[in-house]
This record gives sequence, C-alpha cells and structure tokens, in this order.
Amino acid sequence: MSGATLITFIVYLVGMLLIGVISYRLTSNLSDYVLGGRRLGPGVAALSAGASDMSGWLLLGLPGAAYAAGMSEAWMAIGLSIGAYLNWQFVARPLRVYTEVSNNSITIPDFLENRFRDKSHILRVISALVILLFFTFYTSSGMVGGAKLFEASFGLSYNQALWIGAIVIVSYTFLGGFLAVSWTDFIQGILMFLALIVVPIRAIFIIGGWDATVQAVGNIDPSHLNMVAGVGGLAIVSSMAWGLGYFGQPHIITRFMALRSPDDVPKAKFIGTTWMILGLYGAIFTGFAGLAFISTQDVGVLSQFGIEVVTNDAGVQVLKDSEKIFIALSQILFDPIIAGILLAAILSAIMSTIDSQLLVSSSAVAEDFYKAILRKEASEKELVWIGRLAVLVIAIIATLLASNPDSSVLSLVSYAWAGFGGAFGPIIILSLFWKGMTRNGALAGIIVGALTVIIWGDFLSGGIFDLYEIVPAFILNVIVSVIVSLLGKPSDEMVEEFEKAKANY
Repeated sequence: MSGATLITFIVYLVGMLLIGVISYRLTSNLSDYVLGGRRLGPGVAALSAGASDMSGWLLLGLPGAAYAAGMSEAWMAIGLSIGAYLNWQFVARPLRVYTEVSNNSITIPDFLENRFRDKSHILRVISALVILLFFTFYTSSGMVGGAKLFEASFGLSYNQALWIGAIVIVSYTFLGGFLAVSWTDFIQGILMFLALIVVPIRAIFIIGGWDATVQAVGNIDPSHLNMVAGVGGLAIVSSMAWGLGYFGQPHIITRFMALRSPDDVPKAKFIGTTWMILGLYGAIFTGFAGLAFISTQDVGVLSQFGIEVVTNDAGVQVLKDSEKIFIALSQILFDPIIAGILLAAILSAIMSTIDSQLLVSSSAVAEDFYKAILRKEASEKELVWIGRLAVLVIAIIATLLASNPDSSVLSLVSYAWAGFGGAFGPIIILSLFWKGMTRNGALAGIIVGALTVIIWGDFLSGGIFDLYEIVPAFILNVIVSVIVSLLGKPSDEMVEEFEKAKANY
C-alpha cells in the first residue's frame, strides 16, 4: 500500500472514531445506547439498515462468489432484494408502532416479553441466548473480512490483521452506542454504494466495454454467463431463500424501531431498497468483470500489489483467494488516494455490520439478562456500562473464532443469517399480524427454528439436506408456532393491545 493510500485510510478511521466520541457525549441512558432514543430520520435509518445488513460479504464474499461461479450467484441477489423490499413494506411500520405501544420496547426480546405478557422472563432469556449464539458467529465473519482486508493491504500476518481490525471496530461501538453506529453506518453506506458502482464500471471500461467483458468471461468459462448452468433447483431455492432471513435479523429490524415516526417508512423504504438492489448487482458485476481482468494481467504487476494468483485446472490465471477480488481491483485500477477510499469502503461494510451486531448483543446482555433477571434496580448509567463491557467480551470471543485464516466470510454469514431468519422471522410476522399468537407458541417456534438450523446445518448433508437450512427452519417454526398457539388462548389484555397497535399500522 502506498503512503497516500495509507494516509487516506487512516483519515477515514480517525473520522469514524471521532463520531464515536461525539456520540458518547449524546448517550445518557440505555434507550439512547441501544435505540438512539427513536430519533433516526428516514435516510439515516435506511442506509444504516442497509449497511448493517450487508457486511463485509457484500464487498468480499459476494464478489468472490461471482468471481468463482459467475452469474448463477445472481439468484441470491434476487432473493435478498425481494426479501428486503417485503421487510420494509410489511414489517417496518407495524414493528415501529407495536414496539412503542407495547411498553416502549427497545429490544426484540423486550418486545416479545411485553407483547406476550411473559412474567416468567423465559421468552426474553431464550431470545437473548439465540441472539448471542448466532451473533457471535456473524461477528466472527466480519472479523475474518477485516483481517483479509488488513492482511492484503498492509502486508500483515492474518492474526496481526485480525486483532488490529477488531480493536478499531470495537472502539467506536464501545464509546458511542446506537447513535455512533447509525451515523457511521450512514456514511459507510454511502461509501459502499459509490465503491460498488465505480469499481465494476472502471474494470469493464478497461477491459473494453460490456461486450468485451462478456466475451472474455465466456472464453474463460461459458458457464459463468448462464444463471442456471450447473445450478440445480435446490441450489436456486437455497439462494432465493436468503430473502426469508430479513424478517428476523435483530440488527436490521431495530432500525425500524428507531425511526422517529412511522410516517417516515415510505421514504426510508425507497432509499433502502434502491441502495440494496444497486449494491448487490454492483458486487456481482465486480466479481464477474474481475475474472476477465485478472486473467490478462502480468503476474509481476499483481505481485507488486501483494496479489497472489494461481493457475486453475483450465489453465487460467485466477486469484488464490477469490474473496479478495474487490481489494485487487481497487489497488490496480485506481490512483493511491482513490484506492484508499475504496479500501475504506470494505472496512465500512465490515464495521457497519459488526458494530450493529455487537450493539444488539450487548443490549441482550444489559437489558435482557442483567436488568431483567440479575439487577432490576440497576441505574441507566450502570446498564450502559454493562452493555459496553458486553461489547468487549463478545468481540474477543468472535475474534478467537475467526483465528483460522481459511475461514470463509460467506459461509459464516450464511449460518448466522439462517439462525436469525429461522428463529425470529416467523415469530415477528405472526406477532404483528395474528392476534391468536401466544407466549408458548412464540417460545416453541423460536426453539424449533434455532435447533433446526443447528441440526440441519451441522449434522445432516446430502440430497434434500443440501437445501439452505433457513427453509426448513422457517417452515417448521411457522407450523409449531401456530399449532402450539391454537392449543392455548391469548389474554384479553394481549388482544386489546394488538387491536390498539393494528389500528395505527
């Protein structure tokens, strides 16, 4: 990395930390720390939701998958685009309204406990445990992405890069809480968007235009041009099913809860959905064009940038690690200052998700364990500091999990995404739209959804078991939640509150 690139990169990091320090002075209680006092405007909420959603896999994992497999990866982008739109369309406003009506709930476990009048706290505790379990893996994926970025850019060893990245990311989350996370996400979302537009366009232009790019990729591997080549129905369903995950992602749907008004949802939906679609396809075209570009480059030139290549079975020169294609294009195609900004965009993607995950996890510890069970009389200042300590502990565990340099960003994200979608997605939807839902139904659904993801993903394989685990988890969750709820009956108080909230949807 050149001196100019390094300086640009450092200026960006200092700016993010400065936002953390400013937000620290604006954070006085737990509601501020975990939900920003419900003060987010539509633009900040939309880009914050998108940036916290996409993580490092948008600039590392997805371009890498498109580099390796071609246009067949577009099925995932289609599924995610549809899922994100439906989430904004049907969940955002009802959740914003209901969480405020239901005792001003500030976390998902808090909302579920209030919604179902669970005096035993078991629903809150199980929900918080699921959040902590899957967010540890999700956060770990971001740490892997950060390590790959620092390793490729600064010539560090993987583990050195891993710990440096972790320290940077944790610092401003620890300080500023939700406001720091949301405003840094807003800036990072803009940077990610611009990077995913500029990099593929520049690569395609250098190759000689879109037709030349398609021809070059076709000469390397014709299957890369076909969305269905070598892809079975099970694989297409699995890719599209990523869209199901949106309804249960705590770090995304808390942005809905933090909007300053339910009336801001339409504008936020337009901004968020547009950002999502253009960003996803920019990532795919980055990998697609990158395959054509790297295959023609001089090995000596690539080695100057620390880019490792190998020759594949077809005799084509390809990256040793396909998930570094965005990094490679940024360094080769642009002058050092622009390259620094583009590399900062990768860190933006990583930071914007990890900070949100750490924040939701810390709120689960502070609000859903410490305050609800251990110290009901805890002061607001005490709870904020418990949340900050939780950020440190969870980050350390996630970093240790990420210590394997062969870890894949996309596989770690896939597992955690399925965990949240399968455990919480049906419960959120049913709780917002079905007044017959009961506490026992919600509890059974969450447990069955989470266990299905773990068992299906870790212990079963081959045939139908190659289907992405979010599909069976989502379906079984719905079935169990409905059956168990029908065996009981919601209280009159629950029904009355449901009707009150629904009247404002």
